[in-house]
Amino acid sequence: MPSISAIFFDLDGTLVDSSIGIHNAFTHTFKELGVPSPDAKTIRGFMGPPLESSFATCLPKEQISEAVQIYRSYYKEKGIHEAQLFPRITELLQEFSQNYPLYITTTKNTPTAHDMTKNLGIHHFFDGIYGSSPETPHKADVIRYALHMHQLPADQVLIIGDTKFDMIGAQETGIKKFAVTWGFGEEADLLSYQPDWIARTIYDIIKQL
Repeated sequence: MPSISAIFFDLDGTLVDSSIGIHNAFTHTFKELGVPSPDAKTIRGFMGPPLESSFATCLPKEQISEAVQIYRSYYKEKGIHEAQLFPRITELLQEFSQNYPLYITTTKNTPTAHDMTKNLGIHHFFDGIYGSSPETPHKADVIRYALHMHQLPADQVLIIGDTKFDMIGAQETGIKKFAVTWGFGEEADLLSYQPDWIARTIYDIIKQL
């Protein structure tokens, strides 16, 4: 194991099973806009990328901003309470926080990420929680911002994430890639980005780190 000075965690699909709340937020948004909702498989593919990118695949450009606002309003009121931690996540964070500074880097917007981690009782494990914003719309942007804020050397940081967007963000910023298979991404997709480590259970992460 090379020297690791910090661990970045993705949020949705890695620490938190937020699929129900996300699905409901998307279907609510399409209903409010008066347009047909994509099928469940398509919506599951929206779990990981920035909202703007997902809505751009099925809405005209002029509706994207409104769609994001509707989605976030629903999610803040209801969707955030439809999420739950994956099994043993608290145990994992408890153990790792004794040895590494931990951070969240997510494409969920920052206030919602703070609210969700507080609601789920894991907020205190993290030295920083960073999400998307107009200045940091993509995963690589969020990662760069967190690296800069804490003066962390990229080659001594790893991200634990469940989708190709986490792997791409890691590649673009020079941090290490730890893929997990229980989230929203497909294992074949994750493997195509040649992660430094891969875990199929929480125990696999603990064992490898």
